[in-house]
Amino acid sequence: MKPFLWMLTLAAAFTASAQQRPNVILIFADDLGPGMLGCYGQQIVKTPHIDRLADEGMKFSNYYGGVLCAPARWTLLTGMHDGRIGGWNETPGGLPIQRDAGKITQAEYEKKLAQLKARANPIAPDEIFLGQVARQAGYKTAQFGKLDRGFLTWNERVRRFGWDYHEGLYCHVRCHGFYPPYIWRNGEKVELEGNPDPYCGKMSEKGDEPVGSGGKTYSQNVFIEGILNYIREHKDEPFFLYHSTQLPHGPVAIPELHPDYADKDWSLAEKKYASMVRMLDDHVGLIMNEIQALGLDDNTVVFFSSDNGHELYYGPKFTFPKTRPGGEETNLTDKKWRTSECGDIFDGAGGRAGLKRAAYQGGMQCPMIVRWPGRIQPGTETDLLSAHYDFMATLAELIGAEIPEGKDSISYLPTLLGQPQDQEHDYVVVNNNFTKMGRAALIANEGWKLVELDRKKEVYQLYNIKEDNEERYNLETKYPERVDRLKTILQRELNSPRPDL
Repeated sequence: MKPFLWMLTLAAAFTASAQQRPNVILIFADDLGPGMLGCYGQQIVKTPHIDRLADEGMKFSNYYGGVLCAPARWTLLTGMHDGRIGGWNETPGGLPIQRDAGKITQAEYEKKLAQLKARANPIAPDEIFLGQVARQAGYKTAQFGKLDRGFLTWNERVRRFGWDYHEGLYCHVRCHGFYPPYIWRNGEKVELEGNPDPYCGKMSEKGDEPVGSGGKTYSQNVFIEGILNYIREHKDEPFFLYHSTQLPHGPVAIPELHPDYADKDWSLAEKKYASMVRMLDDHVGLIMNEIQALGLDDNTVVFFSSDNGHELYYGPKFTFPKTRPGGEETNLTDKKWRTSECGDIFDGAGGRAGLKRAAYQGGMQCPMIVRWPGRIQPGTETDLLSAHYDFMATLAELIGAEIPEGKDSISYLPTLLGQPQDQEHDYVVVNNNFTKMGRAALIANEGWKLVELDRKKEVYQLYNIKEDNEERYNLETKYPERVDRLKTILQRELNSPRPDL
C-alpha cells in the first residue's frame, strides 16, 4: 500500500476505534541480543514467530536497554535512565535458597528478610511505576516470570509496582535455574511437581548435563500456560500483560532439544541454547495464536524486547583478543571481544563489540519490535533513538493515561503510527558499574557515542555508530571537542537526582 493511502487507512481505523482501548502485551526476553533473531540477521537459529512480528509491524534499529538484568528492569519500570540515583541499587538475592537448602532456619530467614525490607531501596510515596500507569487508566495488569526489579522482592513490593496479578519468582538468583520447587502466585506459594532442588536445578556453566536434568516441571512452560489462561479470562476487558521470561538466560537447561537442532554437529550446550531461543519463539507464537483465536488481534499491541545485550552460555568465554583475523595486531582503540571473531557459531552479538556487562553496543543495544494490525505499517523500520525507559510514556499515550511528570521517558507512539515524532531524545544514557568493559555510555541523537572507560582518570572513547555500529574506530583524538561536550553531559547525568520525585 502506498504511504499516503496507508495514512488515510490508519487515520480512519484509529478514529473508529478511539473508544476501544487496546490491550498491551510486553514480552521481555533475558540476555537476548538482536543478533540472535532472524529479523536482525541471525542465520542459524530460526525465530519465525518473532520475525513475523517484524514482518507485520515495526523494528527498531537504534534501541537501548541496560547492561545487566537489574538496572535494565529498573529503568523499564521507573521510566528513568539508570544513571539516576538508585538505578543500580538492588536487594541482595539468594535468601530463599539459603532457607530452602537448610542453611538457615525459618526464624533466621524471617529475621533476615525483615532486616532487608527495612533497608531495601525505600520507595517514595509519590513514585509511579509502569504497572501503575496502566492500572490508573482502568487496565487490568499482570506480570509473569522474573518478578524482581533486582534481586529479591516480595508480594507487597510486586503489588506496589502496579501489578494486580503476578505469577513467577521473587528471587533473581533462583531464576538461574529452570526447575524451582515452587513459584509465587499473588503471594501464595505454588509447589511445582518433581522439582526437589532448592537451587532450582541450576546447571553448570559448561552446559553438559543431560537434557531434561534438574527436575520435572520446567518453569517457562508453567508461565506460558498461565499467560494464555490470563488472556482468556480477561479477553473482555483491557489488560496490560508484562512477560519477563527467563529465556534464554543461562546456564542452559531445556526439557528437550528442538528437533531442528538435535542432530546438529554442535556441542550439547549449543544445542540446548538454540532450543531455548526456539522455545522463546514458540511461546511468542502461542501468545499470537491465542489473541487471534479470541478475536483480540486487531486490538492488541504486542511489544517484544530484551533487557540487555547478548551473553554466551554455550561457547567461548570472554577474553581480550591479542590479534585480529589474518594476524594483524590489535590496536589499542579496538581491543574488544566480538562473537563474530571468537568461535561463536551463532555470532550472537551480530558483529557488535562486547557482550552483556559491556558499555559497547553488544552489551546494551537491544531488539524492539512492535506489532499492531491496522495501526502500524507492516515491515517498517525506524532508527529513532529510543530506550527501555521510553516504554512508560509510550504505554501512557497508547492507552490514554497521564504521563507521570519528571520522567526521562519520551513516547515513540507517533513513530509507530507513522506520524511526525515531534519530541526526541538529544541523548540516551546507559550506566555500567563493570569497569573492565566501560563504566557508562552516552548515545547522542546525531549518532555519536561516548564510552567512559575510567571515571577517575577520565578516559573516554568516541564512536560514530551511524557509520560504525561495531565500534571499530575510536575517534576520540580526532574530535576532542565532541568528547568534551558529551563528557560534560554524561558526568552531569550520572548519579543525578530523580526529577520525578
